Parts: sequence; C-alpha cells; structure tokens
Amino acid sequence: MNKSIIDWAKQAIAIEKEAVANLAAQVDEQFAEAVQTIYESTGRVIVSGIGKSAIVAQKIAATLNSTGTPSFFLHAAEATHGDLGMIQNGDIVMILSKSGESAEIKILSSLVRSLGNKIVAITGNTQSYLAKQSDLVINSFVQKEACRNNLAPTSSTTVQMVLGDAIAVCLIELRDFSAADFARLHPGGNLGKRLYLKIADIYKH
Repeated sequence: MNKSIIDWAKQAIAIEKEAVANLAAQVDEQFAEAVQTIYESTGRVIVSGIGKSAIVAQKIAATLNSTGTPSFFLHAAEATHGDLGMIQNGDIVMILSKSGESAEIKILSSLVRSLGNKIVAITGNTQSYLAKQSDLVINSFVQKEACRNNLAPTSSTTVQMVLGDAIAVCLIELRDFSAADFARLHPGGNLGKRLYLKIADIYKH
C-alpha cells in the first residue's frame, strides 16, 4: 500500500511539474502588458475568483500587498451582495477562473465592465465569456489536472499561483523593491525585526 501511495504522489507531482513547465510558453505580450498596466496604475489591484480560484486569489492579493502593490481580495459571489462597493475608480480587477464561464464570474466581469475598471483575466479558456469581457488575458491553460478524474483543481490552481507569483516578481523588479522595503512591510516577521527594528525598540517592551 505504501508503494502505491508513493507512486500516486509522484505522479501528481509530475503532472503539476509538467503544467508549470508548459506555462513558460504561454507567457506573452498580454502578460507583459498586464504587469505594466498594474505598475502604472494609481489604483489598487482587486483580485477575485470563486471556489478554489478564490483561495488562490487571496494568496495573490497577500503577496502583492507584501511586495509594494496595494491589493485586496474580493469574493466573486459576495460582489453582488454589496462588496462591489469596494471597487473604486482606477482600480484594476484581476479575475481568476479556469473555465471563465462560472455564473458568478460572468456576473462579476459584466458588472466590473459597466463600472469602467480594467479587467485582467487569468483563465484557462481564452475564448471564454470572462476573456471576452477582459482588457487583458493571461493564459493559464493546463492539459490535465493531477487527480484521476481530471476534475479536482490541482494543476490549474498551481498554475494560477505560479502566475500570481510571476506577476509579483515582475513588479518587484519594476519598482526596484528592496529587502529594506520588504522589511518595512513585515515588521513583525523575523526578517523585519533583523532589518527594521533597533535593539532599543525591543527592550522598550
């Protein structure tokens, strides 16, 4: 039994590894333009999704915040129940969806379009409703999920996460975001304490 478990785990890792490896070929001018648009924006980046993509969206928003790009998470379902008011003029809305066809995603993208905010889609279906509503489309297509039924979001969410990290890294480069800048935003972490706090600050408490 243990051998089977090890084999299943290795297979899942291999499938996701291949999905990430294939992703490099999908990074194109749309990706570059999306990063440039975020960099030049005076607004915030609002990251949204539904289901497992929503969880990835939360992580992307957190990473952007911690690396100098003001951002927050908006749940696609809650947007139609008042949270749409979180979106301000000049904000860029990044929407994650494997299919780009979920009902909540269709509604959200239409509403954001009516508000006039720019939409950046991260989707595995570049011909989807979401893609057609978006100003820029980042291709997150994967050949297969890692689960035996090709259904559970595994490879697709891994690729979304990697793309979010890639966007953040590009913005770090464009902003010349330093270790000192990182420490300033992480005063409670070990790195922040080492780089930002003075010994006298610690002994005050």
